[in-house]
Amino acid sequence: MQLPELPSFEPGWVWLVGAGPGDPGLLTVLAVKALAEADAVVYDALVDDRTLRLARPGAVLEFAGKRGGKPSPRQPDISQRLVRYARDGKRVLRLKGGDPFVFGRGGEEALALVAAKVPFRIVPGITAGIGGLAYAGIPATHRDVNEAVTFITGHNVSGEVPDGLDWPALARGAPVLVFYMALKHLAQIRDRLIAGGRRPDDAAAVVSHAATDRQRMIVTSLARLVEDTATAKMEPPALVVIGPAVELAAGLDWLGAIEGRTLDPDPLKLKGRREAG
Repeated sequence: MQLPELPSFEPGWVWLVGAGPGDPGLLTVLAVKALAEADAVVYDALVDDRTLRLARPGAVLEFAGKRGGKPSPRQPDISQRLVRYARDGKRVLRLKGGDPFVFGRGGEEALALVAAKVPFRIVPGITAGIGGLAYAGIPATHRDVNEAVTFITGHNVSGEVPDGLDWPALARGAPVLVFYMALKHLAQIRDRLIAGGRRPDDAAAVVSHAATDRQRMIVTSLARLVEDTATAKMEPPALVVIGPAVELAAGLDWLGAIEGRTLDPDPLKLKGRREAG
C-alpha cells in the first residue's frame, strides 16, 4: 500500500495531535507519522501506553497530564515547554487524548505558539464523545432517535459545574447529551437537567475507559444515574450520555457480541410500530 505524500515534520515545529479515545488503531496516518519522527513527545494522561510505544526510539517522552484532584502541571508551563523544545530545534509532538480542539485545551496551546512565533500544525483526532461511544455501541446520532447531539463539559475552568450554561434550554434541547469529565459533579448535573425539564426516565449510560481494554459501561435512567454509577464503582475517565440513543446499545454492542452477547436487532422496538402504522 502506498500512502499519499504527507507533510514534512520539520525541526522547530510543534504538531498538536489527537490520539483518539484509546485504541491505537484509531490513530490517524499523520499521528503515526508524528510519533515515528518526533524528537520530543509531550503527552497527556489519557494517551494509551500502546500508543506511546509507537514513538521513535530515543525520543524524549514527557508526561504533562492533568487528572482531577491530583497535582498537575499548569497549563502555561506546558505551553512554555513546547516553545522551549521547538526553539531548541526539536520536532515536538504534543499528543492529546481524543481531539485537541474538543475539550482538550489545544486552542490555548496553539495560541501560545502563535505568540511565541513557533510554527505548528493541528492534527485532529477522534473525540471520545464519538469514538468512545461507538465502542460502547451507542451512536451519537441515529435517524430514529435524534437529529442533534450536544457535547458538554462536566466542569468549567475552575473545576466547578459550568454555571454559564442555560440548563433549562439544555435539558429540553438536543435529544442526546454527551458529557465529558462529569463524574465529580454528576448529582448536580442530574438535578439541574431534571429541574430544567428533562424526563427522569430518560435512558442514560456511563462509559468508563472507553476504547481501551479497561472499558466498562452501565445503562440506567437519568433518575438512577448517580446511585447506579456509585454502585458500579465507575471511574474516570468516563463519558456520560443521556437520551434515547443509549437504548441502541442493546443492538449495537459489537464488543459485547464478540464476547458472546446476543444483540437485539430491534432495540427501539420499532418494528411493531412501523407495521401497525
